[in-house]
Amino acid sequence: MNKYISVLLLFLSFGANAQSSKKSKTDVPPALSSITEKELRDGLFAQAGTHFRGRAGGTIDELRAAMWMGKRMQEEGFEPAGDDGTYFQYFSLLRHRISSTSTILIGDKSLALWKDALITQTAPAEVNAPILYIGKTGQADLSKIDVKGKAVALQVVPDDINLNVSLPEWRYSRSIMNKYGNDLIARGAVALLFIADEYGEHSWPYAQSNNILGSFDIEGGGRAAPPVAAPPVIWLHPDAIDWIKTEGLQLQASLHIESFTYPSVNIIGKIAGTDPVLSKEYLVLSGHTDAHGIRHVIKNDSIYYGADDNASVNVAMFATAKALKKSPGKRSVLLIIHGAEEKGLLGSRYFTSHPTIPLSSIATVLNGDMIGRNHPDSAAILGSTPPHQTSATLTKMAYDANKEGPQFKLDTLWDRPDHIEGWFFRSDHLPYARLGIPSLMYTTLLHPDYHTPQDSPENIDYKKLKKMTDWIYRTAWKGVNAEQRPATNTDFKLER
Repeated sequence: MNKYISVLLLFLSFGANAQSSKKSKTDVPPALSSITEKELRDGLFAQAGTHFRGRAGGTIDELRAAMWMGKRMQEEGFEPAGDDGTYFQYFSLLRHRISSTSTILIGDKSLALWKDALITQTAPAEVNAPILYIGKTGQADLSKIDVKGKAVALQVVPDDINLNVSLPEWRYSRSIMNKYGNDLIARGAVALLFIADEYGEHSWPYAQSNNILGSFDIEGGGRAAPPVAAPPVIWLHPDAIDWIKTEGLQLQASLHIESFTYPSVNIIGKIAGTDPVLSKEYLVLSGHTDAHGIRHVIKNDSIYYGADDNASVNVAMFATAKALKKSPGKRSVLLIIHGAEEKGLLGSRYFTSHPTIPLSSIATVLNGDMIGRNHPDSAAILGSTPPHQTSATLTKMAYDANKEGPQFKLDTLWDRPDHIEGWFFRSDHLPYARLGIPSLMYTTLLHPDYHTPQDSPENIDYKKLKKMTDWIYRTAWKGVNAEQRPATNTDFKLER
């Protein structure tokens, strides 16, 4: 009897192992082993090295990096899917900035632009008005003060300003403006003079490097036309408090706008699908070329390398595309590395308004932004929870791919519409999602080196980047082979 029981147990064990083996083979896409940590690392060091000088959108450095990526697509045998049979789709950035011919005079003091006075609003202005000093922000009842026709001066006190956000130095002047300045202008102030507090002074180089650039858009965008005249918003150093209270001071400001056009480019390669019908549909793999170029020095470096943001995604999408070329799926694949994302999602906005394939043929978009840092076992996909969930079907594919592969612990808080970062709205999947195209954004979330020179290749967690790439590829494999394309949720909406 014991002998028969042993044989039976052995048979059952063999059957269970066979089922496990069968399931394992089904869950593993065919070219998964072709994605290697070494290739990701080599590609990231090449893309985010000093030679591309931070790849700022609209600069020769972004174009050089784009040509390098296009060459790599050609070497890997991807089909060109840009304009005119090339890998490239060029578009123009329209830029407006405060001209160096602008002048600011307070009393008899002539203030040097960007050194003595920081302009935080790109708009022309002609002001000759008395200065009204009304004290510290948050400590005066502004509703009882007649500000009409005055240049209002305030000493900044950051009451209730939330600094627990990414890039607080970049956002500080805007936060102060939103809390105190907009109401004053609505009530008739013709100019605002903010005297910086300690944090405002700390933020000065950040605000300077951002505002000196001005505003960017593409043709047809909300900021494409030259800005109209508006009350100037001027920041002064803390020591201005020693003389700004002098009675009878007059502000004379003459701010001029100059405009430029710069080239940027999307890099687009195609991998054909195998199915005669489904190959007419596309899965888009999306990243972005640009970082922030060369700016003010932080920790003895001024090149904003953009290793995590967004070279980490670019190498992952490239490796995923290579795997899908090695073993193609039923649907076709479009690899799009968008230009000028940091200038306002300009490349993805341009592609969705000037597509090189019918937009109706895009079945889904897998986008990424920063996938190589933070805890090795955590990650997130934005667009996976309502109301930002574009497709429950696509979300299930991504969740299943995670369970079958890397098994990340997924953060869903950042996908909430009330999250302070609004991270869902800040990457290249957004223009596609606005069109109702099922879209997801892979991310390992923000970190202190975000938009600094310390976002460098040396600081990437390459084991985690490999796991993220595996996850993207696993999801893509499901997407290109599904019998039905993911359906867009009927209740999808963008809340913000």
